[in-house]
Amino acid sequence: MTDTQALQSTTVPERIAVPGAGPAPAPGRRSPRPDWRKRGEIALLSGPALIMFVGFVILPVAMAAFYGFFKWNGFGWPTEFIGLDNYRMMWEDETFRQAVLHNGVIVVLSLLLQGPVAILFALLLNQKIRGRSIIRVLIFVPYVISEVIVGIGWSLMLQDAGALNSLLEKWGLGFLQQSWIADPSIAMGSLMIIITWKYLGFAVILMLAGMQSIPEELYEAAAIDGAGFWKIQWSITVPLLGPTIRIWAFLSIIGSLQLFDLVNIIWGQYIAATAGTSTMATYMYQNGHLAGSYGYGNAVAVMLFLITLIVALVYQRFVLRRDTDGALTGDGGRRRK
Repeated sequence: MTDTQALQSTTVPERIAVPGAGPAPAPGRRSPRPDWRKRGEIALLSGPALIMFVGFVILPVAMAAFYGFFKWNGFGWPTEFIGLDNYRMMWEDETFRQAVLHNGVIVVLSLLLQGPVAILFALLLNQKIRGRSIIRVLIFVPYVISEVIVGIGWSLMLQDAGALNSLLEKWGLGFLQQSWIADPSIAMGSLMIIITWKYLGFAVILMLAGMQSIPEELYEAAAIDGAGFWKIQWSITVPLLGPTIRIWAFLSIIGSLQLFDLVNIIWGQYIAATAGTSTMATYMYQNGHLAGSYGYGNAVAVMLFLITLIVALVYQRFVLRRDTDGALTGDGGRRRK
């Protein structure tokens, strides 16, 4: 007997024919049986949220895109189809291009002003100091105040005859009086001060939450090695705070692109453009709703949505991917090849 015959004779057959029995099922295979109970639970739990999302997000965006191709005054069914004329007029309008530029400036300045200040405040409040709970509350209070109240309060203080100029005059600093919200050279600075004051508390809370997740042993080991306070923060806290910083930056960018409330309340409906603080949202409100040109306003809304979506996708692709790859792929944190 050759080696090949001996090997074949010792191989266990895959199936054994039994007289009167049908063909044996293939090993390792089970007929798929749908788990209707599990599917029903998923549909019951996610169904309402999905319906709300489609009804209040997808459908309005689709309708806005539809109306954007028409010249429409908001009454009845649109019939005057003009194609891409609304989008062409939009980009030919210098006011809209300035509004886009203002949004870009707000995005950059928000990141540069709020980020470092929030990290410094979080480092301070992360230490064991007396009264830090009260300080945390005071920093977070502006964030929970309504934008309407914030806008009205700051507009009253920053008017030419407002509280700020009155205080400067009483203190003998009348030469520092300015037209804080009407002068185009300083109006954007006034807006950034208001935005920083309003939203700094949110950034501080996020940074504090991120710092709480950093193991204390790392700080103790660095202190034993002789590293100073600022060296420890730069080498340990800031790198490990990276995911929190990136998430906060993403939220700040999206909020800056969609900024409307504070600008519209403080600068009103028409002077925001002349003061240099108009945004895409205020432009949409003024040239769409107030002008009665709802087709054009919907086109601006679609453009705002597309710009925000593109920025969000690019940011997630090149910045947030390092934080979401492991969580989304389920590969134990290993990056995809």
